[in-house]
Order: sequence, then structure tokens, then C-alpha cells
Amino acid sequence: MKKIARNLLNFMSTRLGFVLTLLVVYWLKTMWAYAIDFNLDIQGLYQVFLAFINPLPLGLLLIGLALYFKRSKLFYSVAILIYLLLFIWLISNAIYYREFSDFVTVNTMLASSSVSAGLGEAALELFRPWDIIYLIDIPILVYLFYKKQIRFDQRPFNKRASFAITALSTMLFTANLFLAEIDRPQLLTRGFSNYYVVRALGLPAFLGYSGNQTYQANKERSKASAEDLKPVEDYVKSHYAAPDKNYFGIAKGRNVIYLHLESFQQFLIDYKLKAQDKEYEVTPFLNSLYHSNSTLAFSNIFNQVKAGKTSDAETMLETGLFGLNQGSFMVNYGGTNTQQAAPFILSKQGYTSAVFHGNAGSFWNRNTTYKQWGYNYFFDQSYFSKLTSQNSFQYGLNDKIMFKDSIKYLEHLQQPFYAKYITVSNHYPYTTSLIGDEIGFPQATTKDETINGYFATANYLDSAVKSFFDYLKAAGLYENSIIVLYGDHYGISNSRNPALAPLLGKDSETWSSYDNAMLQRVPYMVVVPGMNSGKIIDTFGGQIDILPTLEHLLGIDSSKYLQVGQDLLSAQHQQIVTFRSTNNFVTPKYTSYSGRIYNTQTGAEITNPDPTTQKELEDARNAANNQLKMSDTVQTGDLIRFYQGNDLGKVNSKDYSYTHSLKAEEKIEKQKGDQSTSLYSKRGNVSTADLFDSPSYRALHPEQFETTSSQEGQADSSSSSSSSSSQEKAGP
Repeated sequence: MKKIARNLLNFMSTRLGFVLTLLVVYWLKTMWAYAIDFNLDIQGLYQVFLAFINPLPLGLLLIGLALYFKRSKLFYSVAILIYLLLFIWLISNAIYYREFSDFVTVNTMLASSSVSAGLGEAALELFRPWDIIYLIDIPILVYLFYKKQIRFDQRPFNKRASFAITALSTMLFTANLFLAEIDRPQLLTRGFSNYYVVRALGLPAFLGYSGNQTYQANKERSKASAEDLKPVEDYVKSHYAAPDKNYFGIAKGRNVIYLHLESFQQFLIDYKLKAQDKEYEVTPFLNSLYHSNSTLAFSNIFNQVKAGKTSDAETMLETGLFGLNQGSFMVNYGGTNTQQAAPFILSKQGYTSAVFHGNAGSFWNRNTTYKQWGYNYFFDQSYFSKLTSQNSFQYGLNDKIMFKDSIKYLEHLQQPFYAKYITVSNHYPYTTSLIGDEIGFPQATTKDETINGYFATANYLDSAVKSFFDYLKAAGLYENSIIVLYGDHYGISNSRNPALAPLLGKDSETWSSYDNAMLQRVPYMVVVPGMNSGKIIDTFGGQIDILPTLEHLLGIDSSKYLQVGQDLLSAQHQQIVTFRSTNNFVTPKYTSYSGRIYNTQTGAEITNPDPTTQKELEDARNAANNQLKMSDTVQTGDLIRFYQGNDLGKVNSKDYSYTHSLKAEEKIEKQKGDQSTSLYSKRGNVSTADLFDSPSYRALHPEQFETTSSQEGQADSSSSSSSSSSQEKAGP
């Protein structure tokens, strides 16, 4: 053993040995941080492997730079300095993550006040006893050098060998990046989540990634000025669609509840899957809403997302502006741009706002973007049941569990509130390993397993939404709310659509770009309890039109805000649906998609348009492209910072914190006392959590219902005894 220790110390006394020692220590500390401080949502051995190796390539590249220096003092100084910088970056992120559930970005560092908020005065409170692990190597190394157990190596390292170390580390990082792309295609271009990048490539790579994002955003931002607002303001003014007086303000003062239907396409409405010689209604509850007299249901609403997908849909829903042509607005600009989004607009009308989502808060950069949008609360995965193989999958907690777990937070929101629920269970790859009442729903029988499972997970989502509606009615929230349901994007991609064709009564051989375009339709339903004039509306529109439609239903004039959509209920709505890809659009007459033109009503391709048709197509194309141009001008130039068209003001993101949100809600209830408008207060401080019921939830948490049943039984027994006693006293 002594011989091994001596050999090890001798190796550490060489320059290469010292570099590798620092690398191994850095790797061990990183593994500790991954396991203890960060929630990287690691699933499966492949992601474990990526996390296991990712500190090594760039760690070796950076610390190995010291090998190029001949002078001994300079070599050791550079090696130790680089190691300390890596260490500081690691522990800074560990401490920051404890408060913000995210990693330190370059933009955060540039905003010095934000950094001090995360790493300054609060830092001492964020330290943990086990942080000694991060520091223990330093006194050990100092001691070994002091006792000359490790000696300074005076011999310069061979330049060719130094270059070989650099080449090796570069090759290893390239391999790491290749493996990361296999696990998550378009990892760096789509910007799903900061923790995806850290999980796959490590913290040093994330720093470079964040730096590039900040550079690209600031480059565009620096070019912009108040003068750039003039054409946008002119566009918004000329494009404004005045509200229909029959609908304007019909939901004024009501709670607004958004239900985000993940990957849900319009063709699922009223669809019956043929399987096992029977027909199965896929979404019976959503179908009933679609045809209800209390619902304004739209049949021709198209998703308008691109690479940002769900985040693009959220961006349009909240801001009335498009996502980006490349990447995600929420990731690239969401945490920094000045925005006048729906939560902030409604806050001036007395609304409290919250988001409920069963996935990690950093996904799509939500935990910073939501602050810029003015959301008071964000209840992410950390607030809900611990994830298990039974209650969740890759993208978060199953919907019924999320709905149930959310109630203890929803009931403490001051009313009126603006609440958004982001479901995840109907997300690719449409796993059918769900529990409870959904096990028996059949799969389709195509050659594509993704398509086969899509109907079963859609059925689960339908059942989850029904359970939540049942809760809203039982709790007394339903009548004083409007519930908006929308699909965020396609669930079946264009490449898979030919395999889907037979299930839709189409021929795979004749499937066209027109068919792909029509499958971009997603549900949009506004349920207004108490209204009896609901109907199905065939107006053509897109997700960009949802915010101005909502504003007018709530009695808010949308013309005051920089939004490029139009009220779908307005007679002035132009019915030109702009896809995010240039020159792609749909109108009631024409569909332009993937370089081809079609008659929207018949699906027939128009290959040789006459002059009149050509003129109409050109006008529609210009209108669509101009809408994108106006939106992009605002988004990439951060133009709302210059806007003076209303007195809304600007969000101060430092006013929002998404930690300890329940305590914050309860504090407000206590401060308001009898004036508190939360459901919990209105019900005499009695929780409504037990009003949510579903077979799926019961299967996972039988103990809760056993307790409830026992209590109910005791209550019934007591009631029965009391009744018998009363009868005895009242008897002859």
C-alpha cells in the first residue's frame, strides 16, 4: 500500500500527473454536484453515461493549457488558476441553483444586481454543511506540497505532447457532443433547457453556450432604437380588429383558467378509433365541450410554432407575438426582453397569476421568462409528488397527479386569478404505460408505434381534463371562471402523416402537402359557464389571435398593446393564418405550404393560377410575411422597452420569486384577513383537495382515500346515531 501511495505521489509530482490530478478532483466535485445539488432529470443509463463523462473533455482541455508553459512557476500558477476558475464556476452554480433552480448564465452575470441577489448577501444562508466536500482538496494539496510529498516538476513538458493532449481533449469533446445529439437532437440550436445542456455537455460548455446566446441577443438588441417602433405601431393600428359587442366583456372579472393540451391536434375531436371490431371514442369529454352551448369552439385554428414548439405556443398565447424563426424566444430572449404579457396586463385588473407544470422549471427557460411575463407564481415539478416510474415519464408528472397536487396551491390564489395548466402526458413518444382507468384503451394498429400510442395518451388527457372540470364544479370555481383549452402543436409529424392517412380515411399514396397543412389545426375552445349561445365557429385563425380574443372577452381593449394577432370573434378578422415558415399561409380560399398552392376548400393543387388568383395569393403572402416581420422586429430588437402607447409600465423581474410560493400565498391570506378572496378563505379555511377524484389518482394514492372513506364512515355513523337519537326523542 505504501508503495502504491509513493508511486501515486511520484506521478502527481510530474506536470502531466498534476494536471490529471486536478482533472480527477474536478470531476469528482462535479459528480457530487450532479448528485446532491442539481436536478438534471437524468433518465436511463445513456444519460447517466453522458453526465459521467462530460466534465472530462473540457476539463482536460482547459487545465491542460498549462502544459504549454515552460517555466515551472508559470505552469503551476496557470494550472491552479484554471482549476480554481472551474471550481468557482461549479460551486457558484451549486449555490445559485439552491435558490433559483437554474444555472448562472452570462446574462445573469452581466446583470450584477441579479448575481448579487443570488450569490451575494444570501449566499451564506445557502451554504450547506456538506459543502466542505467542495473545499477539502485544497488544504490536502497545500499540505502535500508543504511536506514535499508532491514536488514541483522543473522539467518543461514536450510541446508535441502538449498539442496531443489538446487534440485528445478536443476529440473527446466532439465525441461527447455527438453522443449528446443522439440523446437530444438539436440540443444547442433549439435550446430546450439549460439543464439539458449541463446534463449532456457539462458546466464549462454551458457557459460557452450561454455566452453565445447572450451575444446573439445583445447584437440584435443594440441595433434597435425607438425609431424602429413607428412601423410596428402603424401596423398594429391598421391591423386592429374591433371587438364584437355581443362578446366584449362577457367574462369580465372572471377567473381565467388555461388548459394547455400537449401535442393535441384538431382531428382527435369527435374521432373514433376502430380497433378489436369496435369503435372507441378517443376524447368523449372534450367532444362534449366542443359541442356544448357554453363553449365557443373554433374548428379552423392552426398552430404557428416552429423549432420552439411548446414554448412558441406559450409565447403567442401570452404576448400576442410570434416565436423565432430559429430557436426558442423563451430561451434566447425570454429572461431579458421587456414584455407586456397577459399576466402583467391582467395584474392591472386585479388578477393574481400562476402556472402549474409537472416538469422542471428550467425547461424552455420558464423560470426566468415567467418573471418577465409577470407571473406571480410558478409551481413546477419541485412542488408536486416525487417522480416515480408509476406516476411520470420523461417530460414530467402524469396529468391527473399534477392536477390533483396543484389544488393545494390553486385554492390559495386570490381571485380573480389567471392560471395556466401545462399538461405533458400526451407528449411524444406517447407511452401507454399509464395506470388506473386508462389501461384498457386500445392502440391503433399501424406500422408506426408512435401513431399507435397517440390515441391512448390523448384518451388519458381527456380523462384528466374531465376530472379537473369535475373538481372545478365541486369546489365552486366553475361558475365564476372561463376555461380556455388549446392545443400547442402537432402531435404526429409530417414525416409520419402518410402512415396516419388510412386512419383518417385518406390514401397514403396520394397524401399531399395540403393534407399536412390541414393537420396543423389544433383545438381552441373557450368555455363560458352560464352562456347558452355557444357554437362551433369556422373562422380561420391561429394561436397568435388567442390573446386579443381573450382580452376582448374580459373587456380589455387590445389596441393598447403591441400584439400582431386579431380578435377571432371580430367581423374585421382577416382570416390569414401565417405559418412561421416564410411564404406558408392558409386562408379560407388558398393554402400555401411547402412550395405548393392549393384550393383550401377542395384540396386541389393550383399549378397555373390566373392573374386574379395570382394577385390574391400575392396579397395574402405579403400580409403573412409582414405580420412575421413586425413581430420579429419587436422580439429581436426588444422594442417594447421603448413603447409609450400605454401606461402599463414595465415588469420588474426582481419582484418575483418562485420559491416557497405556498407560504407567500398564505401570508397574503393572513394579511387580507376577511378580505381574502381565495377559495380556501371563502370556504372557511377548509381545503378542497379531497374534491378531486379519479381512478388513476386513487390507484397511486389509495391511503388518502382510505383515510377519507374512514372519516366519511365515521361521520355517517355519527350522523346515523344522531338521527336515531333524534327520532327516539321525537317518538311517541
